Amino acid sequence: MAQPDTSAREPARDRLLQAASVLFYNHGIAGTGIDAIVARAGVAKKSLYNNFASKADLVNQYLEARHAEWLELYERRLARAPDPKQRILAVFDAYQDHAEHAYERGFRGCGLLNAAAELDAGDDGRQAVRRHKEQVEDILARHLAELLPQDPARARKMAAHIAFLLEGAMARAGLEGNSARVAAARGMVDDMLKAF
Repeated sequence: MAQPDTSAREPARDRLLQAASVLFYNHGIAGTGIDAIVARAGVAKKSLYNNFASKADLVNQYLEARHAEWLELYERRLARAPDPKQRILAVFDAYQDHAEHAYERGFRGCGLLNAAAELDAGDDGRQAVRRHKEQVEDILARHLAELLPQDPARARKMAAHIAFLLEGAMARAGLEGNSARVAAARGMVDDMLKAF
């Protein structure tokens, strides 16, 4: 028996944000017009402007939603991580989960960085992406501080090192269209953590 179509019961704002998320990831921000977003969402154009001040506002909400999505993946992984080392690796696992998501046109890398590459240097959206990346590094630093309570400066330096490794792995994973590089980087960090 076919499942009833529940998309019409979702609020227009949610449908618009979901449509924009898919289209921005597939085609980029500049390559996605308002008409394509409202068509995919199945709403009138007026609904977009009733829910978002502008396309820029929609882009910013998209970036916040991607950040929240990653945090949710991380929290799920964190709940199963019994010690600081496993909590550090949970960051990589959450990125791998994100990479393994069923994207319509395949994995193209970090959606936040892809979007930031299209935005002007001072754009609010770029600042949102920067805050996300800084938060990830802070999470790593917090878990490393649990391993190195006597040396917070070393924990912070190692967090930066691991964050760079993670970002490089994500860039390569995006180019290669799969999460293998993220898994490899996780293995490298796992080896590094064996020294503690």
